[in-house]
Amino acid sequence: MLSCEHESRIEKSNVNYSEEVAYDQNKDLEIQKYNIELKKKAARERFPCDTIAVLEYLLYNYPAGTYLLEFDKTLTYNVPKSALIYKSDKDGNKYVFAVIATSRQGERLIEPTNIIGYDQSFIDLDSTELGTPFIYLVLFECNGDKLQKLWEAPIPSHGGFNSVSLKNWGFNGTGYIETDFYYAQGVGHINYNYFFIDNIRNFPHLLMTYEGTNFKRTLVNVNSDKYPDYYEYIFYNLNDKIYSKDSVSFVWSQKDTLYINTKNQKQTRRY
Repeated sequence: MLSCEHESRIEKSNVNYSEEVAYDQNKDLEIQKYNIELKKKAARERFPCDTIAVLEYLLYNYPAGTYLLEFDKTLTYNVPKSALIYKSDKDGNKYVFAVIATSRQGERLIEPTNIIGYDQSFIDLDSTELGTPFIYLVLFECNGDKLQKLWEAPIPSHGGFNSVSLKNWGFNGTGYIETDFYYAQGVGHINYNYFFIDNIRNFPHLLMTYEGTNFKRTLVNVNSDKYPDYYEYIFYNLNDKIYSKDSVSFVWSQKDTLYINTKNQKQTRRY
């Protein structure tokens, strides 16, 4: 047993991490280029600002280790969908929303498979061993066949990505993007919602909602302004059951740029 342990230590010490793709930006770049070329050959029909165009934009305009995410697989063998949403406005302007992930400088390059899915939501406990991913919602404008980045909003999560969708707030019809993440630690999910308060071209307003076994926050209208509010539910954890019996509302303060508890103004939240 001692000799086996000694042997494994020797093998580990001789590993040249600079030769691994995760530690070699040039190798990663070549692999991404190769995969894009394969997609071009397999594509039956191209259109301006399509998925391949977005991949090429990320490749040449973002740091090494930047990737377009995909939806979590709903079935074992289905083809995952790229995390893209296309939208046109009444003036004929065309937009593309994309959920991307970048690698932390100085660490190993991330892998999208370590960010997507239920089990990957545990990465928040220790993300450094697999590289630290920074996830963003990006809005591009499609001018002809060229992409132009309008804004880039950080998503405050490191893993567990599920899907992205375009929705409208029932209160006043304000559009927003919902990014859905699994939260395995609480057996639930977290949604990071980006509201277009003034205009889709302006930086969005972030509101987080979630639901799990003993936590819940829902989107509501409290004070009838243009900003969304929410209810935070209070849960009771007993030996034989967990239940919610009460809730408290939080409203957005433009002055403080914080969400404030309507019953206790000292309690605030950023989003």
